[in-house]
Amino acid sequence: MSEVTVRSGRPSVPPAPDDGPPAAELAARHGLSVSGARPGLAEYVRQLWSRRHFILAFSRAKLQAQYSQAKLGQLWQVATPLLNALVYFLIFGMLLGGRGGMPDDVYIPFLVTGVFVFTFTQSSVMTGVRSIAGHQGLVRALHFPRAALPVSFSLQQLQQLLYSMIVLLVVLVGFGHFPRWSWLLVVPVLVLQFVFNTGLALILARMGAKTPDLAQLMPFVMRTWMYASGVMFPLHHMLENRAHAPGWLAEVLLANPAAVHMDLMRY
Repeated sequence: MSEVTVRSGRPSVPPAPDDGPPAAELAARHGLSVSGARPGLAEYVRQLWSRRHFILAFSRAKLQAQYSQAKLGQLWQVATPLLNALVYFLIFGMLLGGRGGMPDDVYIPFLVTGVFVFTFTQSSVMTGVRSIAGHQGLVRALHFPRAALPVSFSLQQLQQLLYSMIVLLVVLVGFGHFPRWSWLLVVPVLVLQFVFNTGLALILARMGAKTPDLAQLMPFVMRTWMYASGVMFPLHHMLENRAHAPGWLAEVLLANPAAVHMDLMRY
């Protein structure tokens, strides 16, 4: 079909597309926006806040489904770190003498607190790095701020840690450490650690979506971080008395965020 039309016996050519108003002006006139355009920070935070009910529901669903196939169910949320603490006690507390002269009633609460607190960060990082790459079906099916996924997984780990705090309280009381008013400072410590963990999860979720192999590397990174943070032993004792390392090295290692959160909780 010819593009030339005839009106009143005179041939006429339709106007070229560039003859009209610019596309941006037409979009603004009709209230249109670019599909998939990245919003500004304030708008993105507003969108994330509007999905808060989805974030809470998703974290609860993941928490319930985590051990749904196990017979002990949710008990594994606290049994797993407790078993890790038992293994570390046998290896570092008894075989290697890494307790730094602390008696059992001090070392065991020291160890269990470190394991629970570091597991909170470790689990947030490990789930955060897979939060987007491992849920591509959900990402493609629904339109929502992608940051909702790592935030939701960090919230899931916080809920899991709250169960562990109950067990930690029993351990402390069992070894003669009774509650004091200073224990209320646990709340701001957990808030600070949750913010830190969420930030790590957000960063690693983006990196993990771009580089899926990062998820295979993170267990080695986290294991190194755990040993360098003094989870199972006092760093000063192991570095100065056993490894004969300079004292400044222990100070540097104790300044990393995981060690800081453990020291705050232990204090």
